[in-house]
Amino acid sequence: MQKVTILVDVQNIYYTTRQAFGSSFDYNEFWRRTTTDREVVKAIAYASDRGDPKQQQFQNILRAIGFEVKLKPYIQRVDGSSKCDWDVGITIDAMELSRESDVLVLASGDGDFDLLAKKLVGDFGTQVEVYGVDGLTAASLINASSCYVPIAGDLLLSK
Repeated sequence: MQKVTILVDVQNIYYTTRQAFGSSFDYNEFWRRTTTDREVVKAIAYASDRGDPKQQQFQNILRAIGFEVKLKPYIQRVDGSSKCDWDVGITIDAMELSRESDVLVLASGDGDFDLLAKKLVGDFGTQVEVYGVDGLTAASLINASSCYVPIAGDLLLSK
């Protein structure tokens, strides 16, 4: 049985599915697809913490599915821009957990992860499956992965 680690860039998935489909990602279907006939080493969802009750409810749903939820404060800058970047945290966890995993599933379209995917595939022999939205997932990340799964259809919640 394959050992799998699942890492989700929650902000990236939220905004890209919203932009492309006006819909939300179906985490239950995603869990079913990525864990069937596999042993889960670790599943982590990386999110921002605004202290919002609706957001906390969503995070509890993720925990009930089986994800560990890692939170980072949401930073609102003076100029109106915001930041909640988990790239380094996701990369560190991926590097550490890939040693115990045959497959690393990454839900993100962020091209910053292309170097990570190349390293895991090339140096560690870890299969990297990327889930992202077509047209909003960096081509470099798709090319660096072992397998790309476009988010569409039953990976989206009905409106």
